[in-house]
Amino acid sequence: MQIYINGEYFSKEDARISVFDHGLLYGDGVFEGIRIYHKRVFRLERHLQRLYRSARYINLDIGITPEELSAAVLEVCRRNALSDGYIRLIVTRGTGTLGLSPKSCPKPTLIIIVDKLAIYSPEKYENGLKVLTVSTRRNIVDALDPQLKTLNYLNNILASIEAGRSDFDEALMLNSQGFVAEAAADNIFVIRDQRLSTPATYLGALPGITREAILEIAPQIGLETCETHLTLADIYNADECFLTGTAAEVIPVSKLDGRLIGTGKAGPVTKQIIEKFHQMTQAEGTPF
Repeated sequence: MQIYINGEYFSKEDARISVFDHGLLYGDGVFEGIRIYHKRVFRLERHLQRLYRSARYINLDIGITPEELSAAVLEVCRRNALSDGYIRLIVTRGTGTLGLSPKSCPKPTLIIIVDKLAIYSPEKYENGLKVLTVSTRRNIVDALDPQLKTLNYLNNILASIEAGRSDFDEALMLNSQGFVAEAAADNIFVIRDQRLSTPATYLGALPGITREAILEIAPQIGLETCETHLTLADIYNADECFLTGTAAEVIPVSKLDGRLIGTGKAGPVTKQIIEKFHQMTQAEGTPF
């Protein structure tokens, strides 16, 4: 494995950043998780657009252009020679002092890691996940906008810990108003009466790249789509429910808070969407 750090390549054992890096000290930075399918990077441009939007929000100058960063990502992929895998692209504020102010950080730290990733077993994609609605609420927009993909992930981690302690696979987070926002690591969709619904991003959902792809796929199989307010009752009474994310891809939900969703397994429409998504990943992507 070769890891890119600020224009240089290191082995996994030798890849290091300073303990004074503000990404480590304060979670000050942004990141993207990107998938490789069949020696192509899936929706690289869309991921980079989101990365630069997040960086602009936190007033972080990445230091290179999107075109230069795209070239760097593809070169790291070539060096690691994986046909299928996962890319973690990280930009931190950089090395500074122990003080909170980013003024002490003269330049950012740019890291690109390519590796394999499988977060759920194959049977989970058939039998679905057990999900718990947790007490940890999604960050409010005027504190830290959840539409940004920053290194400060404690909100999601606390939700994940809460679900894990009760032996659930994933956590469902509500926003401060009690509407469904998203899972700890994924977006959520429900299907009812040939309508596909997902929480609007202004309610606390990340504008996921896989989420975007599913909203494109749905009309192809006759589904009406809706980005809206969802309550727990909407999910409890759904015909089918699934989560989406770069790492998880598309995975069904079989139970929420002990309540069976649909048949308790991947439903027929969810299976159609999964098949269509796999077809999309075989056809799209930036080759390296």
